Amino acid sequence: ARVALLVFAWAGGRSPHVPSRTLRAAPRAAVVRDVDVLVVGGGHAGCEAAAAAARSGARTVLVTQRIDTIGEMSCNPSIGGIGKGHLVREVDALDGLMGRVIDEAGIHFRMLNRRKGPAVQGPRAQADRELYRDAMLRELQAYPGLELYEASVEDLVVDEPAEGSAAAAAAAEAGRPVGRACGVITADGSELRARAVVLTTGTFLRGVVHVGRESRPAGRFVSTSEAVEPPSTGLAATLGRLALPLDRLKTGTPPRLSAQSIDFSRLEPQPSEEPPLPFSFLNEGESVAQAANLITCHKTYTNAETHRIVVDSKHTLPAYESGDGKGAGPRYCPSLFSKVERFPEREAHIVWLEPEGLDSDWVYPNGISSAFPPDVQLRLVRSMVGLEGATILKPAYDVEYDYVDPTCLRRTLEVSTVEGLFLAGQIIGTTGYEEAAALGLVAGANAALSCSRGPPLTVGRHQGYIGVLVDDLVTRGTTEPYRMFTSRAEWRLMLRADNADA
Repeated sequence: ARVALLVFAWAGGRSPHVPSRTLRAAPRAAVVRDVDVLVVGGGHAGCEAAAAAARSGARTVLVTQRIDTIGEMSCNPSIGGIGKGHLVREVDALDGLMGRVIDEAGIHFRMLNRRKGPAVQGPRAQADRELYRDAMLRELQAYPGLELYEASVEDLVVDEPAEGSAAAAAAAEAGRPVGRACGVITADGSELRARAVVLTTGTFLRGVVHVGRESRPAGRFVSTSEAVEPPSTGLAATLGRLALPLDRLKTGTPPRLSAQSIDFSRLEPQPSEEPPLPFSFLNEGESVAQAANLITCHKTYTNAETHRIVVDSKHTLPAYESGDGKGAGPRYCPSLFSKVERFPEREAHIVWLEPEGLDSDWVYPNGISSAFPPDVQLRLVRSMVGLEGATILKPAYDVEYDYVDPTCLRRTLEVSTVEGLFLAGQIIGTTGYEEAAALGLVAGANAALSCSRGPPLTVGRHQGYIGVLVDDLVTRGTTEPYRMFTSRAEWRLMLRADNADA
């Protein structure tokens, strides 16, 4: 097979004899796009990265496997929370999308920690999953300077000096980047060129989904079916060849229940606050789109029987690659098994039953993620009050995926050894839509600014939770999915959700 060749530029000089390569043999690619910034991935990081790059003046293309899943809420259909709500407000203050979109799609709003001081209060909203996805897609389709492109990215095009060459040795000795990202190759062999590339691959980087002892390669399940979306394996191999530090993490999502099968009369209701408090500063003093359609959530609890089933079924959990076989999952959003194992003295754990939409029969039982086999999951669910006759519409599952140790990044979220390559979201070890959105905004803006040679966008720890997030990641790294809390910010008395635009 012929290798895709590009003219190689290095340190201001040009040599037609040194190829730009995708790091693996590939058919000659047809160049279908040549832009400033390419964003790979249509999740929450990718959406904010693409929008930030476009509004920074860059010609931008967001490439994703499926345009109809842009803005998909793969796990809990909610935005905000303690620390997380601060991030959403800061993203909004920087003209990001998430705050405006949740105001369009939110169906249940509450201010968490309302009895405490404003520094630790956190706005949170439950979303109608379909309304959120549709609103995000509309925002991006109408965004000036931004094109959506549907394709599966298989590889990264990187200009790099020949191995062992004088240019490579000089760059390494001077501590300069030893390569430059200049595009991607898609599954059909097409090449999309760019001056900067932002990778926001979420859980797709060599992803494997687990249900009990059954595992298969995938980035996630399609939201309302048993079909899966394929993982990105070629891209993971390329990052490994670029010597980026890779490791594995795990995350999970609970089963989805049928609302018609739940006895809500036996459960404690939690209505939305009225009037609902909008996330976006653009809607300050006004209301939200679904103010007339706000819903009520409910809660139940695990019990001794639930915990007995969990302990007795330990042997049916997946054989994880990460975390010494236990799965390196989020400490602060633990699986039900982790909670029972870690807190054996607890007699019960809260389970919030959160409707996934105004017209949906699907209910998200927040607090019981664990990738047991489906029959075990059903026994667990039916052991709880109000759920004795519950029907599972979709079983819980875990997904393991590759991530890049973020200590290899600059504060702009550019890879220190590969010029023009930026990373954001779960690919650098975070968990949560809000963390992904904040990092996507920083990466996308800086990718665009690197093209125009403008000053970078950086936020200090004293300036915002975005600064805390980036600083924690690039200086300390993480060995578990990173979640934002107010306790991480030493300037939290001044960094509040209500003054994020100050």
